Amino acid sequence: MQIVERTAGGITILDLQGKLTIGSGAELLRDKVASIVFQGQTKVLLNLAGVPYMDSGGLGELVRCSMAARRANGAVKLVCLTSRITDLLTITKLLTVFETFDTEQEALGSFGAVASVTPA
Repeated sequence: MQIVERTAGGITILDLQGKLTIGSGAELLRDKVASIVFQGQTKVLLNLAGVPYMDSGGLGELVRCSMAARRANGAVKLVCLTSRITDLLTITKLLTVFETFDTEQEALGSFGAVASVTPA
């Protein structure tokens, strides 16, 4: 699992690459989100486009990350889910727990991060 961190409009975007499974993948995500929330960045967007597979450990980690952000009055939202991950979230009824989006722009907008252009 590799995680690339970037920010947009005060929102931390984590691009995940690789399998999100029990062990190193889930632990890496847990540590990364805990660090981000500890630094006061409570709006987190997880880009799952590069995650081909997720097991129960990965699902549990998504829930843990969401709870950590919520405790800090923030949120974790998901974007670019593969059909396999969408099916997994549907079967486990976790699709109702997370806000999911097809595009990064939609997801950023849901945080209220759409930059408004003011005339000069």
